Amino acid sequence: MTIESILGAIVIGAVIGAIGRLLLPGRQAIGWILTIVVGIVAALLGTLLAQVLGVETTPGIDWIELVMQVVLAVVGVGLVAGLRRGSSV
Repeated sequence: MTIESILGAIVIGAVIGAIGRLLLPGRQAIGWILTIVVGIVAALLGTLLAQVLGVETTPGIDWIELVMQVVLAVVGVGLVAGLRRGSSV
């Protein structure tokens, strides 16, 4: 794993996390660092899911994989925000 691939994962995770957070209605009580972490996890899981389903290699932009990643980011941001909201006493 090179520094470029790590930086690429962080950038892609930040974008995926930000899109997921923007698409989720309401206010989320999580910071941007946690949003990026959720985005990185969603990007990795979305890629894995696309590989399992056999849709990861399409000509041009992998729209199906991208949609899977964003949907997972929306779910992830919602779960993390709900957990953080429920844990504050």
